Formats: sequence, structure tokens, C-alpha cells
Amino acid sequence: MINVAAEQTLQEQIIQKAWEDAEFKKQLLADPKAAVKKAFGIDIPDSIEVEVVEETTNKYYFVLPQNPSDISNDGDSDGAAWQ
Repeated sequence: MINVAAEQTLQEQIIQKAWEDAEFKKQLLADPKAAVKKAFGIDIPDSIEVEVVEETTNKYYFVLPQNPSDISNDGDSDGAAWQ
């Protein structure tokens, strides 16, 4: 099961680092999994696809999370592996 609070904290840390470190930001946009692994020591499983996009002053992205009722509780821990 994904720990939402831990995932949110990690997202905030990644964003902060990208704002402060231009080289990390460049790598994050090019290869998010490698950037997260290098900066935070977290392996994101191959079964999870990660795409990073950057908002601009005239382009915004709205992320629609998966409906919690669509998430199975079958013991699959792929999401939890990158917390």
C-alpha cells in the first residue's frame, strides 16, 4: 500500500531540489528514475512509469490521481518501493 504522506514529502523534496539544482532538474526531465536514484537513493521499479513535465507561465498540467476504489489491495508493493 502506498504511504501517501511519504510520497507527498518525497515529491516536495524532488521539486525543491529541482528548483535549487539546475543539473538535477536537467537530469530529472531527461531520466526521472536515474535522477531520483542518484539524488535520493530510491529505486523506482521498472513496472512504474515516471514522466516529468515542467509548467510554464502559460502552460499548466492537472494530474488526475487514480481513483482509490480502483486500487487493488492484492499486496502489490510496487508503489511502496519508491518511498
